[in-house]
Amino acid sequence: MSTEFQWLLKGRCYKLGHDVPHAGGVVPGWIIAGRYFNARDIIPHLFEDTDPGFHERCKPGDIIVAGRNFGMGPKMNGYIAMQALGLGLVCESMPFLAYRAALGCGVRVMTDCVNATDICDTGDELEIDFRNGFFINHTRDIRREYPPVPDALQEIIALGGNAGWLRQWHEDHGKPAAA
Repeated sequence: MSTEFQWLLKGRCYKLGHDVPHAGGVVPGWIIAGRYFNARDIIPHLFEDTDPGFHERCKPGDIIVAGRNFGMGPKMNGYIAMQALGLGLVCESMPFLAYRAALGCGVRVMTDCVNATDICDTGDELEIDFRNGFFINHTRDIRREYPPVPDALQEIIALGGNAGWLRQWHEDHGKPAAA
């Protein structure tokens, strides 16, 4: 795994509610329908309907804290933008396909974080250790332990998602010998 990758993020909280769909919540539906996969094209529209101007305020290390059923829909467009911006994601729950899409894009994500939205608000200063499952809200002096990123998935995230993992595998194993 890359030694430069940071599992510990310290940044501002952006709190979202429950049942935020991918299409129309994370990114507008036309981004998905138009098959936009370049982060540069998606970033200006990240959370456009949920939190207008988000992309202008967020900074690398900021953390999105969402409620139950975050990112419904098996799409990856918004996760491409989140990873490119260096954001983290903590949510109370998310459907399996959304979780798989986020991991496949290399987003640091902790899910099954019970009542996470009750212990923070937008603007709070958070510190999240995705590898060990620590959630610290410095603004409110609250600490919680949540399920960390599973060991089996850490390498994929640290390498930037599926494409990074495959690139690393190819470098490590090289091309097959000619017969």
